[in-house]
Amino acid sequence: MRPLRNSGRSHRGAVARSLAVAALLAWCAAPAAAQDPAPRQPAAAGLDEPLTLEAAIARATAANPTIAAARLGAAVDAAGLSVAAERPNPEATAEIEKETPRQSFGISVPLELGGKRARRMAVSQAAIRAGAADLEAVIAQVRADVRRGYFETVVAGERLSVLDDARRIAAQAATVSKTRFDDGDIPYLEVLQAELALAAAEAEVLTARGALAASWAKLNALLGQPSDRTRPLTTTADASRAITAASALEQARGRSAELVALDRRIDEQRARVALARAMRVPDVAPGATLTHGAEPEFTYGWRAGLTVTIPLFTTHKAGVTVEDATLAQLQAQRAARLQRVEGDVASAAASAEAQRQAYLRYRDVIVPKAEQVERLALESFQSGQTGLPALLLAFQATRDVRLRSLDAVGQFQSAVADLERAVGAPLP
Repeated sequence: MRPLRNSGRSHRGAVARSLAVAALLAWCAAPAAAQDPAPRQPAAAGLDEPLTLEAAIARATAANPTIAAARLGAAVDAAGLSVAAERPNPEATAEIEKETPRQSFGISVPLELGGKRARRMAVSQAAIRAGAADLEAVIAQVRADVRRGYFETVVAGERLSVLDDARRIAAQAATVSKTRFDDGDIPYLEVLQAELALAAAEAEVLTARGALAASWAKLNALLGQPSDRTRPLTTTADASRAITAASALEQARGRSAELVALDRRIDEQRARVALARAMRVPDVAPGATLTHGAEPEFTYGWRAGLTVTIPLFTTHKAGVTVEDATLAQLQAQRAARLQRVEGDVASAAASAEAQRQAYLRYRDVIVPKAEQVERLALESFQSGQTGLPALLLAFQATRDVRLRSLDAVGQFQSAVADLERAVGAPLP
């Protein structure tokens, strides 16, 4: 009877081993995470239309609160132009006196000389152009933030998928270990190891799920939509084109929204300098007065006059000095900003290219080799050369490689976002 009992236990052990192999084969069938990851998080009911990076940027441009607030500045600048175009009001006087002439009625019209009104309007028009450039700088900043948030959410979703697969495999492995222990095929130590792996996998899934929710909340805030909305993100990492500092620097010098905004501020300040110089020209106020009640000399009379401001105490020379100094300061800031932008662009381009190379290395070399090691470990387990803990260790190592490949994707896209922010314009 003893041989019969051993045969049954051996049969049950073979069944358990077959179950383990079937469970772990699912892990081998999982696609490599480094190859253009796309999130598999579920979408909310009725809101499952895909969202590309371009659509996300377009949505943010239309609905982002920061951009919407910046757009309101255009109305302020337009109103400022209307204010600058206003002319001085005429002044009317009426006098009733005991002496002759007993009544006098006068009017004077201040006249601005030196082109003050035209200079004020030039300042306001320059402010409108500067405001438009500031808006483009805000849009460029939000665009870079959307790219970063988009791919952070992509990576977070794929990371959750990888960890959730690992949790399911760990749960199946724990069940198989318990069955084999009950059959007497393995020691209780292997059961504890499998249960420990399952507990760790469940904790990682909880952390990854929270990270995905946080990424969606951050991205939705940029897109101006509810924080709990989820949609399939379909844009994959584009690593086909090398990133060079020379092309990025050329683009930054010609299209940087930050530098363009500063150039517009310099143009506005030049207009302010011209206005300050025009303020040194004194204004005149010609006037005419109608008199009545100077009998017997006359019943109605008139007189004309001209009022001129004498620039004796206030010459507006100090105002010109202030505006000239401000212009010099802005020009120095522009030179410093250009140097900083060039440094930021060169640094971001070097980092982005390095991260691109690392991402390609994971996608084309490291992950395929890890999958090969995974297959060999499974074959060794099937042939009985290694036990379940060794197989789980091999799968754990492959899973870590896949997670690091996702980190490489995220770091690459983060570096591209830094480069776009430094350039101040979308990359071609």
